[in-house]
Amino acid sequence: MDGGIATVSQLDQGITDFIASRPPSRVDPTLRRLTRTADHSLLWFAIAGILAARRGAGRKAALRGVASIALTSLTANAILKPLLPRRRPAAADLPVFRTVTDPPSSSSFPSGHSASAAAFATAVVLEHRRAAPVVVPLAALVGWSRVHVGVHWTSDVLAGAAVGTGVALLTRRWWPVRPSDEARARPIDTVPVLPNGDGLVIVSNPFSGPPDHDVSDEVRERLPAAHHLVVGDGVKVEDMLQDAIAERGQWVRAVGVAGGDGTVATAASVADRYGLPLVVVPGGTLNHFARDVGVYDTQEAVDATQAGEAVAVDLALVESHPGRLDDPEDVSVTSTRYFINTASIGSYPELVRLREQWQPRYGKWPAFAAALITVLQRSEKISVKIAGRWYKVWFLFVGNGPYHPRGAVPAWRPTLDSGLLDVRWLRADVRFSRLRVVLALILGALGHSRVYHQSEVARLDVELHEPSMLATDGEVVEEAGRYTFRVAERPIPVYRRDEDRWTGRDRPYQG
Repeated sequence: MDGGIATVSQLDQGITDFIASRPPSRVDPTLRRLTRTADHSLLWFAIAGILAARRGAGRKAALRGVASIALTSLTANAILKPLLPRRRPAAADLPVFRTVTDPPSSSSFPSGHSASAAAFATAVVLEHRRAAPVVVPLAALVGWSRVHVGVHWTSDVLAGAAVGTGVALLTRRWWPVRPSDEARARPIDTVPVLPNGDGLVIVSNPFSGPPDHDVSDEVRERLPAAHHLVVGDGVKVEDMLQDAIAERGQWVRAVGVAGGDGTVATAASVADRYGLPLVVVPGGTLNHFARDVGVYDTQEAVDATQAGEAVAVDLALVESHPGRLDDPEDVSVTSTRYFINTASIGSYPELVRLREQWQPRYGKWPAFAAALITVLQRSEKISVKIAGRWYKVWFLFVGNGPYHPRGAVPAWRPTLDSGLLDVRWLRADVRFSRLRVVLALILGALGHSRVYHQSEVARLDVELHEPSMLATDGEVVEEAGRYTFRVAERPIPVYRRDEDRWTGRDRPYQG
């Protein structure tokens, strides 16, 4: 080991001597200024401010980058430097025109500047790959500048870069990065081609998205042969579609919807009942379902209808039964609702509302953590019978299909036709359950906590000690004492273009 350290020291000294032997150049003042701008990570905070100015991938990248710098700085400066002291290069080894005034006096190993630079660059690229050509070379230059101005050895910089990169990658444990937007699903080649929308009844909901975002005019323009409906005040989407299908008869070959997830769920239920494929145009605020399916804008939906390309997507149902106190053996169904993303009992809808309210400002995962802590402080325990056993829980989550990551906060679906429900709940009958949840989130170990439970089933029967509110796709819909969650008997065809066949048009960047 001593021999290895000696070899590294010789290489470090050789590189420093080589730099010292070079004549003055324009590079010297440039690298001196660059290394100063990176003091206290000011350079990276400035870039983070620019990235955070716009919603989307840039803001998420900025948040992850700043968080990674904070953790890296703690690791490198407060832990590693005191544990691994090392002298810096002697000031006399380099000419005055190349060095900085007032050089640092702390331990040389590892380089805090290069650690922060690598942490920020890695974190940004995880969320925003388009920023890589800017932040990666800049981080490398900052690292090299520390050697060039004589305040670090080369091995200090390499070690710092390794620390920063490792810390940034570690943030994925409690703040996962979605690997891709489009979930896997079985292709269906039997759906009809709908030239210009011929044979399509499509409803647009202008109330779904932001006030300044209405896709109904664009849908009319791109699908001129379709039968268009627009949601108005007091008009039910389900009734509009059913009336149009009855009126048009055999002409109707597909049902379409332009709106948010709630509107999409209603249209999907109609399409399922009539055995028709579904066309989805993202027109809501977050468009979780459209993003999972892989339809990012109106043009992609149009492309799929013109080519007759679709995939199989599961629908989920929840059936409400009379309350257990009335007749626990009564299997009659008082209502049936479809959901395309999630259903929940308890405080989960409030958690989702807060997360979506805070997400544009802070990013999805910090917003979720803050929302969860807030909801746990306010929520009341619910007595629920799951799989024949009674629990006290904070909330019950049911996903249409397995969500990832497992053992953590549900974020996305890797597949759309698994035939399974993702069931998760947080127990309230464990001592210090709130504190356990918060600590598990911080440590990225929620899946190993006694408070957290998860299973994947095709059907779930739930009985409540007292009737409780049910929410589907983020909207509170009703209150009952017993519920049955299940996957629909057959998946529904949803139009999605095959990206392997579409090379002439770039996809909208989602970050």
